[in-house]
Amino acid sequence: MAEERDAPYPELKKSHTAAHKGTPWSDFKPPASAPVWNIIQGYGNYWLLCSAVELGVFDLLQELGPTELEPVAKRLALPERSALFLLDGLVAIGMIEQYRDVYKLGDLAKRYLTTDAPASMADLIAVAPGPLVNWEHLSDTFKRGTPERPIEDDPEGFYVPLVEATFPTMLRAATRADLKIGYSRQQQLHVLDLGAGGAPWTVAILGQNPTATSVVNDFEGVLRVAKRRIDDAGVSDRVEYRPGDFHNITLGDGEFDLVILGHIMRTEGIEGAKHLIERAYKALKPGGRVVVSDYFRDNSRKFNPFGVLMGVTMVAATRQGLTFTNREVTDWLRAQGFEALRLIEPIGFNQMYVASKPE
Repeated sequence: MAEERDAPYPELKKSHTAAHKGTPWSDFKPPASAPVWNIIQGYGNYWLLCSAVELGVFDLLQELGPTELEPVAKRLALPERSALFLLDGLVAIGMIEQYRDVYKLGDLAKRYLTTDAPASMADLIAVAPGPLVNWEHLSDTFKRGTPERPIEDDPEGFYVPLVEATFPTMLRAATRADLKIGYSRQQQLHVLDLGAGGAPWTVAILGQNPTATSVVNDFEGVLRVAKRRIDDAGVSDRVEYRPGDFHNITLGDGEFDLVILGHIMRTEGIEGAKHLIERAYKALKPGGRVVVSDYFRDNSRKFNPFGVLMGVTMVAATRQGLTFTNREVTDWLRAQGFEALRLIEPIGFNQMYVASKPE
């Protein structure tokens, strides 16, 4: 009997349908290996990008404008072989552009990869994965259930550089959220910014609402970043600082019009996340609103890869952190008594639930 061979695609479609063969593709046309190679190369892609930021490639190309290889190699003090594959590699992964032998920044790099870009992610790239050593031992973490170096062992050491790096992104999200939330239109708005980090929400709200005031909470070391950002924004006269653990600091009942839970629930585990929602409810005035901003998994846990993979990052970096599904978060909000739930996404991947405490 002749060996069965792969047929050209149009003929294969005609003869190897589910009605004829049951499984029309896997038995006759093996899947491509490209997804596996993409993941393998992803490791190199990440370190290539980290190296480019560390070496100052994007800032240099911004300074020089369209340029050939030699000036870049000379300014960075790199051998031409190194500079060639550094720049060509960045072209290959879509971070810069090339025409013939001339390299230049494209719109993506101008917006996200130079240090003074309006939405710079340059500092974020190195710190976003958490402690890098934990990734090398991820299989051991899966077995133990906890990483070798959880960020809880040195929260200020981890969060200070993280909140510095995430500030531009979170500020954009908080600023654009006003289009849906309308916090700039509420007179005498009193805000509680729990686990504020660099306080992007406070800066955004007080910058757009001249009658608003804010209580800003985080660890003392992290608050130094927040104070500097708030001073730079010129709104420090309307801010009160309450350092400490957001699970334990003193909050008055019915004290606030708006409570921000900005990317803090996923570090706290299920019971910790529920407790933060409970604290927000008690702290709000009747009719007040909570904003729960985070990266969520979809309910089937497979159609929002970003939320799922952020959960893997939490397992790799924390003792109890994880990302929550949309259903989990909405169930917790409703069980606490919140109503009028809305989901908004002011910038990509940054989803927010907005909910109200009944009047």
